[in-house]
Amino acid sequence: MLKPSKKMLFAIEAVLDIAYHAGGEPVQSREITRRQGIPRRYLEQTLQQLVRAGILVGVRGPRGGYRLARERRRISVGEIVRVVRNLETIEDGAEEPPASALGRQVIRPMWGDLGEEIMARLDGISIDELCMRAYRDGVPSEAAQKLDFTI
Repeated sequence: MLKPSKKMLFAIEAVLDIAYHAGGEPVQSREITRRQGIPRRYLEQTLQQLVRAGILVGVRGPRGGYRLARERRRISVGEIVRVVRNLETIEDGAEEPPASALGRQVIRPMWGDLGEEIMARLDGISIDELCMRAYRDGVPSEAAQKLDFTI
């Protein structure tokens, strides 16, 4: 019933992809596009917003890309959702559609309460938990291929 936007799902998938596949090196956007099938036009704009929000760090150079700005256990899905919601609000405008007294005084407050409950739940889910779930479910990670133990 409540369906997240494509941009929101792409943002969560991109951060999870970076956390799950990084292996100590920055993850390039073309790698995320290849693995997740996220269109680059959505991805680049979203990644830049996540960098500005302090969720990701952009690394410049030929081997550059993106990495998490903090430990994955310290990044919640709720944070990512807020970044995308703010971006979508700016793009769509913040105008409220007209409503009756029932809509303004009953339906919208009920919807707002429901939104707060959902956000509280998303705040309680870390990127680390999602990585562990992916590992448990047998999702292959490219991180092991990137580890280098040479001294």
